[in-house]
Amino acid sequence: MLQLSFDVFSPSDVNTPLSVALLCFGEDATKMAAFKRLDEITGGALLRAVTLRGFKGSYGQNLSVLAPVEQIAQVQLIGCKTTNEFNLSESYLMEEVGGAALRALEKSSLAGTQGVIVLPEGMAAHAADVALGARLTSYHFTKYLSEKQKPGVFDTLSIALSTEEEVETALSRWAELEAVGDGVLLTRDLVNEPSNVLYPESFKNRIEALRDLGLEIEVLDQTQMEALGFGALLGVAQGSEREPYTVIMRYQGAASAQEAPLAFVGKGVTFDSGGISIKPAAGMDEMKNDMGGAATVVGVMSTLARRKAEVNAVGVVGLVENMVSGKAQRPGDIVKSYSGQTIEVLNTDAEGRLVLADLLAYTRKTYAPSFMINLATLTGAIVVALGAEHAGLFSNHDRLAQALEDAGKEVGEKLWRMPMGSAYNRQLDSDIADVKNIGGRPGSAILAAEFLKRFVGDTPWAHLDIAGTAWLDKESALARRGATGFGVQLLDRFVQDHETQN
Repeated sequence: MLQLSFDVFSPSDVNTPLSVALLCFGEDATKMAAFKRLDEITGGALLRAVTLRGFKGSYGQNLSVLAPVEQIAQVQLIGCKTTNEFNLSESYLMEEVGGAALRALEKSSLAGTQGVIVLPEGMAAHAADVALGARLTSYHFTKYLSEKQKPGVFDTLSIALSTEEEVETALSRWAELEAVGDGVLLTRDLVNEPSNVLYPESFKNRIEALRDLGLEIEVLDQTQMEALGFGALLGVAQGSEREPYTVIMRYQGAASAQEAPLAFVGKGVTFDSGGISIKPAAGMDEMKNDMGGAATVVGVMSTLARRKAEVNAVGVVGLVENMVSGKAQRPGDIVKSYSGQTIEVLNTDAEGRLVLADLLAYTRKTYAPSFMINLATLTGAIVVALGAEHAGLFSNHDRLAQALEDAGKEVGEKLWRMPMGSAYNRQLDSDIADVKNIGGRPGSAILAAEFLKRFVGDTPWAHLDIAGTAWLDKESALARRGATGFGVQLLDRFVQDHETQN
């Protein structure tokens, strides 16, 4: 894990050659003190390079100056100026700048150097955002690589500022953002794990280890869930040899312990074969990430505890495997859910909504939350509709939906609200049970949301379908290929906004 520090920029006082990334906001960057200082040390190499290459400091434009002097192994000039006036309130842009700076430094692969990102004077308020972006971008899941195959990365990185006062400003904000980074990376680690390592019991054990953060952890095992009537969740789990669990994380941070909690509910299918309605072999390996919703809930709850958020919150995750065996649930089976509603299971690969049905109804009845937000890698249809740029947002409450959309825009984790309505909901009516778990192929992401809606009653509720955003096959601005940790920053910002308004 990348170790970060915040320091006053002092390029002449080093024992190790520096790999420097200098953030440049437009053509005026050549006038800033940090640029002039580095240019002086390098004998005018920076200004010559800027002039010869026509460097304008525009967003996405980088310029490399290698080995200008002995103590400076490289200088990467990172363009940060957007076409329109740079909106410093959009912290995620500063995170992307930090990520771009780290990538530029890593690309040169100069072994034995100390990484430094230098901010212009007056930018201390955004130094922590730059640091978070660098930290998220530095993440590689290397647990199962032999040492010789592990990518070369910096072990430490300094965020360099102009004065001690600026360093103090940066550190005060970093205390909060470091907790967010920890939550994102925890989520990525969980999602990236293979299913032979992360299965319901081992996932439960990892959550229980978070008690050290101050979270109260309660575990419901199979016997307890049977007694409670979790027929929908247990129906999904019955084909696997691995026992299912529901894990409840509680955080008490509000002034009153009686204040209604915010509830986050996650689908935790640690491997999804599709059951009897088995998936195609191609791409089935990626079904290890079908617990992405639960991993996000764990990441969010850990973040709230680390930063000591002034709210009460509960996180509920259902951990199961959906496997094929002689005990597996069959298409056509009818199960009775915790809510008392009976469900005709027409497709065993529409299993996540069955898990969530019991969790949502249980959370509503047990904790009476002020609202519920569930997350799930629920449907391939949302990927077809929105790709990897937005997660699908479904809700029965306009203000909750708008607050989530706003939070997503603030942190760069975008949501797109999808339609719902009675015409869709009627497609889920069953002739022989209260509801069926699929309602036809067209609009299937909407039908999945309508199914969940039947289990939330009048509680303000939102469903985030993160199937297209929780895992990427290519690099994004802040993540390598694989798990992204999508939703942790979004929900933490949503909670921060909630704290401010209340």
